[in-house]
Amino acid sequence: MSIDPPGPAPVPAPSAASGNGVGPLLRAWREQRRMSQLELALRADSSARHISFVETGRSRPSEEMVLRLAEHLDVPVRERNALLLAAGYAPRYAETPLDDPSMDALREGVQRLIQGYEPYPALVVDATYDVLAANRGIAMLLDGVPDRLLVPPLNAMRLTLHPEGLAPRILNLRAWRGHLLAQMDRQIALRRSEPLRALYEEVAAYPFPDREPVPADDEPDAPAPHFALPLRIEHEGRVLSFISSVSTFNTPMDVTVSELAIETFLPADPATGKYLHSLSS
Repeated sequence: MSIDPPGPAPVPAPSAASGNGVGPLLRAWREQRRMSQLELALRADSSARHISFVETGRSRPSEEMVLRLAEHLDVPVRERNALLLAAGYAPRYAETPLDDPSMDALREGVQRLIQGYEPYPALVVDATYDVLAANRGIAMLLDGVPDRLLVPPLNAMRLTLHPEGLAPRILNLRAWRGHLLAQMDRQIALRRSEPLRALYEEVAAYPFPDREPVPADDEPDAPAPHFALPLRIEHEGRVLSFISSVSTFNTPMDVTVSELAIETFLPADPATGKYLHSLSS
């Protein structure tokens, strides 16, 4: 699969678009990060008094101060623009469509990366897990998934957890489902994304498949414990085992780029690696 332009950008949560000024927004981010005014002041080379004045609206922070506080509060790039707007400044970070000519090098580089990872599965997703690109390893795992679930835009969470998607073939479904839902929950807290919250509620409500797989830990021939939770999935009568890794761009200066994630799946045992190489030979 090749990189396709993403759908409409996620709509910021009401808290990030409120007209109450930058102070309440900064206070909400600080409280969410469970950081005191003094701790934030020390990190940002300011004073607790000044932080207090900013949060209550008694002092208007400079553009540099807004960005500095956002950095120490680990505010996502999209929400940093919202903070700047609330403080009366222009957004600092562009949001360039992925099909823009200026993104050619990025698209080509990411495409080469996931293709170079073959025969192991790899894909690229956006902030709401819509699949923007995937290699032949992912296509192999999707063999047998009903066509109606493969209509674009593909969504990685829906494909994985839907009872007619990959879920019936995932042997450790309960553990893997719990891992994915916990991952989404952490990202919702970080991004305050209403579309992501809606996706979470949708996939969390999916019933288990009619034929729920036997948990991997209950199998008599279960392998030794791994260093990370594996995805154990049945494919054409074989059990494939993968360890997943997610990569993002360091210090992104564009909203679109900041929300891209590259997920790769490394064989968790020699048999899986050998089988995947046999398919590509």
